[in-house]
Amino acid sequence: METGKRERQSAESGSYAFAGATWTPSPRLARIRSPSQSTWLSSLAYSESFHHGFGGRRRFVAQLSLPPLPEPQLLRLRPTSLRTQDISYLLTGVFRNLYTAEVIGEEVSSNLIKARGSEDARHEEFVDQLQQIRELYKQRLDEVEMLERHIIQARARALAEKERAMHQAKVQFLEPFIKMPPVKTIFRWCVDNELLRKHHLICPNDYYSDTVPFCSAPKGVSVPGYSKPTFSSEKRSIPKKELTKKPACRKMSSQSAEETDYTMDSLTWDSSFKAKLRSRAAIRKTGLPKNKNWMNHLRVPQRQLERLQLARMESRNRFLRNPRFFPPNTPLGGKSLLFPPKKPARVGAFQDGELEESCADTPVFLAKPSIGFFTDYEIGPVYEMVISLQNTTSTSRHLRVLPPSTPYFALGLGMFPGEGGMVAPGMTCQYIVQFFPDCLGDFDDFILVETQSAHTLLIPLQARRPPPVLTLSPVLDCGYCLIGGMKITRFICKNVGFSVGKFCIMPKKSWPPPSFRAVVTIGFVEQPPFGILPSVFELVPGQAVFVEVLFLPTSLGKAEQTFVIVCDNCQIKELVTTGVGQLVALDLIYISGEKSQPEPGELTDLTAQYFIRFEPENLQSTASKLLIIRNATHVELAFHWQIMKPNLQSLMPGETYSTDSIKYHPDRETAFCITPKMGVLSPHTDHEFILSFSPQEPRDFHSVLQMVLEEVPEPVSLDLENSKDPSYCMDDVIVLEIEVKGSVEPFQVLLEPYALIIPGENYIGINVKKNFKMWNNSKSTIRYTWGKISDCHIIEVEPCTGTIEPSEVEDFELNFTGGVPGPTSQNLLCEIKDSPTPVVLHIEAAFKGPALVIDVSALQFGLLRLGQKATKFIQIRNLSQLPATWAMKESQVSLQERQEGVSPFDIEPSSGQVQPLGECRVSITLEAQHCQRLQTVLELEVVDGTWSHLPVYAEVQEPYVYLQSSQVEVPNLYLGVPTKMAITLINGTLLPTRFHWGKLLGLQADVCTVKVSPRRGTLGPSEERQLSLELTAHTLEAVTDLALPCDVSGMREPLVLGISGKPRGLQVAIGISKEDSDDSAPSTELWPGHPETLHLDFGSAVPLWTRVNRRLFLTNCSPIQTPFTLEFEYFGSPVNSLSQKPSPPDMPPALLKTARMRELLAKREQWEFMESMLSHGKGAAFFPHLSQGVLGAHQKLSIDLTACANMWGEYWDSLICTVGGLPPAVIPVRMAVVGCPISSQRTTYYTTDQTQREPIIRFGTRVSGGDPVTRILRLNNSSPCDIRLDWETYTPEDREDRLLELLVFYGPPFPLRDHAGNDLLYPETPESSGSFWSPSPSESESSREATPSAEGSSSAGAPQKIISVILRGHEGVPSDHLFSISPKQVVVPARGSSTIHISFTPVVLGPGVLHKVECVGYALGFLSLDDEVERELPGRRRRLQDFAMGPMRLDLHGYVRPAQLSVDWDYGGSMVFRQQASDLIPEQPCAGVLSELVTTRHLKLTNTTEIPHYFWLLVSKPFSISQDGASRSHRALGWKQEGEEIAARGKQLVLHPQENMLVNVSFSLSLELLSYQKLPADQMLPGVDIQQSPSGEKQMVFTQNLLLEYSNQTSQVSPQPGSRVKEGHRAELCSGGVNGGLTPIVWHVERWGHLHPYRPRELRARWGAGGCKIREGFLEEEAAREACTLFNGESGGPGQGSGLTMLTAAEGRLWGLSGTVCTR
Repeated sequence: METGKRERQSAESGSYAFAGATWTPSPRLARIRSPSQSTWLSSLAYSESFHHGFGGRRRFVAQLSLPPLPEPQLLRLRPTSLRTQDISYLLTGVFRNLYTAEVIGEEVSSNLIKARGSEDARHEEFVDQLQQIRELYKQRLDEVEMLERHIIQARARALAEKERAMHQAKVQFLEPFIKMPPVKTIFRWCVDNELLRKHHLICPNDYYSDTVPFCSAPKGVSVPGYSKPTFSSEKRSIPKKELTKKPACRKMSSQSAEETDYTMDSLTWDSSFKAKLRSRAAIRKTGLPKNKNWMNHLRVPQRQLERLQLARMESRNRFLRNPRFFPPNTPLGGKSLLFPPKKPARVGAFQDGELEESCADTPVFLAKPSIGFFTDYEIGPVYEMVISLQNTTSTSRHLRVLPPSTPYFALGLGMFPGEGGMVAPGMTCQYIVQFFPDCLGDFDDFILVETQSAHTLLIPLQARRPPPVLTLSPVLDCGYCLIGGMKITRFICKNVGFSVGKFCIMPKKSWPPPSFRAVVTIGFVEQPPFGILPSVFELVPGQAVFVEVLFLPTSLGKAEQTFVIVCDNCQIKELVTTGVGQLVALDLIYISGEKSQPEPGELTDLTAQYFIRFEPENLQSTASKLLIIRNATHVELAFHWQIMKPNLQSLMPGETYSTDSIKYHPDRETAFCITPKMGVLSPHTDHEFILSFSPQEPRDFHSVLQMVLEEVPEPVSLDLENSKDPSYCMDDVIVLEIEVKGSVEPFQVLLEPYALIIPGENYIGINVKKNFKMWNNSKSTIRYTWGKISDCHIIEVEPCTGTIEPSEVEDFELNFTGGVPGPTSQNLLCEIKDSPTPVVLHIEAAFKGPALVIDVSALQFGLLRLGQKATKFIQIRNLSQLPATWAMKESQVSLQERQEGVSPFDIEPSSGQVQPLGECRVSITLEAQHCQRLQTVLELEVVDGTWSHLPVYAEVQEPYVYLQSSQVEVPNLYLGVPTKMAITLINGTLLPTRFHWGKLLGLQADVCTVKVSPRRGTLGPSEERQLSLELTAHTLEAVTDLALPCDVSGMREPLVLGISGKPRGLQVAIGISKEDSDDSAPSTELWPGHPETLHLDFGSAVPLWTRVNRRLFLTNCSPIQTPFTLEFEYFGSPVNSLSQKPSPPDMPPALLKTARMRELLAKREQWEFMESMLSHGKGAAFFPHLSQGVLGAHQKLSIDLTACANMWGEYWDSLICTVGGLPPAVIPVRMAVVGCPISSQRTTYYTTDQTQREPIIRFGTRVSGGDPVTRILRLNNSSPCDIRLDWETYTPEDREDRLLELLVFYGPPFPLRDHAGNDLLYPETPESSGSFWSPSPSESESSREATPSAEGSSSAGAPQKIISVILRGHEGVPSDHLFSISPKQVVVPARGSSTIHISFTPVVLGPGVLHKVECVGYALGFLSLDDEVERELPGRRRRLQDFAMGPMRLDLHGYVRPAQLSVDWDYGGSMVFRQQASDLIPEQPCAGVLSELVTTRHLKLTNTTEIPHYFWLLVSKPFSISQDGASRSHRALGWKQEGEEIAARGKQLVLHPQENMLVNVSFSLSLELLSYQKLPADQMLPGVDIQQSPSGEKQMVFTQNLLLEYSNQTSQVSPQPGSRVKEGHRAELCSGGVNGGLTPIVWHVERWGHLHPYRPRELRARWGAGGCKIREGFLEEEAAREACTLFNGESGGPGQGSGLTMLTAAEGRLWGLSGTVCTR
């Protein structure tokens, strides 16, 4: 029994341990493990916790016993965000372990550090850095370990404190423990928040918003929130402490406190009273008895005996009495309804000596309310309230109520529930209390209730009305006021209370008044020198009123009076008014500047108090002084200033002036001013005044300043104070007189220098500047104005006006412009404002006129031709800064010497004006009228300047010119080509002679053109010049009669040149290269002539979307330049194909410079070029890179010809070449294109230079016999034609005896089909039937060799083909059972796309196939054109189809493997359930025998393949299966039992690749199973075996196979009979019992090894009345098969953990389930 219990408890605890187990490796192991080692350690930890948790027996797994496992390839998932820059998943997928594994391990680094000492400095540096990194790595690991340990310790402390608090709560509270959080967690106080923040972790303070207490509170008994009583529970329950208290006869220390306690309602005691009772109870419990002497009289046995006898004696005298005659709350006197009854004491029981509560302390009646309270009352009305007295005992009671003692309260007659004044238990009697207020004050009284209790019940009576509260200060300070004046001060009085109040203000001496009417006044309440208004007012709550206090001081000093403010609720308050009376007091405390004293004998003002003298000032200047006057009073004083003339009088020493001589006359012409002129002097403050002196006249000033205070009251005398009608006088008073004096002095101005002398001579009109200074030595600022001279000279000063500050200097600039040459002297005046005399500046200077100079010393005309005009230029320069006026002419003396009246010179201009420092260009022209040697002089006249003379020289002669050869013959003359030759022209004199060639003369002048270069010119003296003659002949006839004239200036007749020659015509050679290279020898021929026919062939196998280049060579054998044009007749591309350049991509310039990007851009440009060429939609295009141009003289031109196509077929065209006027040359063009324009990849410029090969269609790995897999493939057509594809699928077959296939077709090989796949019937006409399929290969070859027909020819007349025979190589066998394509026939539109579906049907593998099987196939799509025009255009194109055209091939590939999962047990490779029949008996026999007991074990299913597995788990009773690995529940989630003994089949499960699943296998022990032992052998159920040991014990063994049924109708089961068990064991436990007791049930799982091969067969196992089918398969041994399984999560669910488990299966495994039940 005990053993079974312990095993069951260990199994349950194991389930808990597994669910929450956390395995933590040792620090050393955690530091050095790699990712693969972490995986192995996780699997090891899982294995240990698994065995400990579920096996019930501890099994140790040695670390060294496991074989070394290869590290898995850790693949990382691709980030879900499209903007992330993480590429680690790409690196992991490419480099696998090279990227994820550790580069330098612990051992390598330690060896490098230990073996340091190399001579290589870089190696030593590397080792140092490695050591630092390792130390940092270890330090980080230590910190992580320390943090983990700290957090674990903090959690442990918090958990311990939580358990302690829960235990205390269970002990202290008797209520059942509610499953709620008992206490708040203290984890935040156990963990170091600063340490967590330091390591960037989240700490509790981050998510707790409450403030941290300053210090920790002492630990005490805390009541949980759910255990605290609510208000309703307090009303209806009695505290436990009150229930457990024992009554004791003890008096309270104070009778008043006792009465107060008993008058309170016991159900509504406040917390203070409860705390008082608790404290008293605690004192009574802990305190010792005060009188201990009695303990010394008797011994304990004797004392107990005496007490026992006394109790027996008293028990004999008991008789029944009326309970109300007993004291309340006694056993016979009626129990209290408020307190629980005490336990009755046994007769003769010993009473301990503890003090008990007195019986008299128990209240008999309770008052409701406990206090009679009246509020919001007024005078006059009567107020009533009801007081109820409730009997709180279980016996009827009498009571007596004593009325109040004051006349303001009255008590009415009581109202009782019955007759006789008796109050039944729990009933109440009521009394009416009346209240008669005669004022609004407070009233207090009480009512006494006498009962049988020793204490009288006191009910207080109170009347309280909230008084009004005023904000008026008790002291009203009026401040300061002048004696004889009056001041009114306002104070705000607001009622901030909660009731209305009426108030009256009166003098204190009038309180108490005989009547209020006698003291109430309408105006001010006077009490000299104060008065208050209003005297009577009323304020509601929140209302305010202004209280005005009038202050009229009559004496100097502080005045104070007391008033009384009375409220209508009989409350009074004293108001004290204060004020201070003052006299006027001013004082001049400061004067800026030096102290002024009158000179001896100087007259001063008679009444002035102060004297101020200003320093002498200039006119219009201002001097200021600062005055500070202090107001010594605390009263504001209004003032103003007045300026008066002084009262001057000469007095003898000791003589005084008479008041009659004092006269006040305002000074109207004063130069003094003071600011501010008027204002208010603030109380007890210093005030600043500015006294200014501004003289306007040159004289002395003398005035008196008087400060006048406005409306100053006159002091009141004492007798005036007592008068009834006092009069107050206000007048202006002069309080301060200041005498001021000031004088005026002239300005002091100094020039530096005082005279200006300008050195040297200056040009007239030139502005000469000179600087000078002017000093202001005056005491004030001067204002100056300079004069101006402008009669013959101009003299100015800048600045002309301005100001100069005192003791400052000003810089001036003199501007002197001379008007007349010669020396001059001037005086310039400067006016000073307010100065009587100006300032004079003396100036002296000298001036001169302009000067002209000629740039040449003599004028040489040289040799002149007779009648020639020669011009020379001279420059006249003005060296001065003045404009100069001049005139030039020939000297009269020279004219007289030559005896000529008119000068031969023409001077332009002959006169003029030259600007200052300017130049003037003069042209002098000489006309040679006769031959002579000329020498003369030209005169230059300057106005107001010096004259100049210029000599002139000249020589005059006649010209003579001739040709070296007068007849020329032009060689190598071509038609229309200019031909050059040289001719010589000779000058026979020293004169430069001009010549000019005329027009060509002769009979052939209209067909020839002559050009002489230069056509005109000048021959130098005795010069021989070669000229270039260019002749162009426009005829092929001989040129013989041509003459070219040349006119020579100065000669009477022109020169004539004779020209002759023979012209020739144009010759051009044309050639074509055979290869796409410059080195290939082109075929050339001369043109015009009779050359052989040229042929342009671009190739016989040109791929689609491929550029093919050829070159055309044009050679001009003549110097004749001629235009040419190239044009393809039919397949020519647009002219702008080459000019269309792609737009540059929008990317950084640095990226555009990379080689790969340049390559991609070149491909893109090539692709767009071909797209432009093929835009006409003819399938092929030819394009000359140079379609037209000019062929230069003797030029060899190479022109690139490009061809490309996007549709297969053979194309013919003609290249028309036109050169000049020669007849056009027609060159035949041919190109044959091969390839398929349909592809699953979209054709772009990325694939233009690559041979497109269709990718292999891969279907991956599929389960044997699974559902077909379909791939959708989009076919893109890049051609301009609609292409029909007929698909056939093949299975490759490699047989040596099959090399060729002979195919015979009747009709078209691939006729058109409808959507259902049926062939469409066509009319049997030659046109229609002959166009359905292409000709045979033999016919195709013959057609290629023949010459293409004309444009209008047609192939409609070809013979009809009924039977076609095709011979092709053998590659495979047509098959549709493995791979299939739908639809079989599809039309891909031009430049569009269509979709096909390719299906793969996994084959069913035999039982002996354990590995995956490769499935290979291919599909051929035969291309056809339904449009007859697209198939053939006579003379231009022809396209083959069907078998004559190479089909489109798609390679298909897939794998098929059997369905198989790997099973791992949780207990050493076996699953054993051991149960005892006695386990059905619970620990408490009274509960009865259990009907069922479920035991659960776990197994793990692992999918080691790369495909998902869909399966069902099947097992029969008493076994069950569930998928909840961590739950303790016995119910199977998602499983459904069809019968009691039928195999359970639930929902379909799925296990994805490289994932695992934790499955629960349960055994149910029930009473029904125990009844199987009584069945006879022939009725025993299958799988149940009754075994008996030699000792006589019986045991029942239940054996079953676990069946995995896959979705492909295959299953995986345990081995059947006939197989050999290689390893396995069966563990059995038996225990004896009394009277045929039951023995434990043993669940057993055996591991099976190699099995004998056998074929699959159908088995049927019968269980009871029903049955289930199990398809049983066979698993062979698979050598060296490795599986990597991802074990996830502690709970067993997929994707919930991170542990890795590596398993190696070297042999196939099948598994079975067996169980044993034994009985004695």
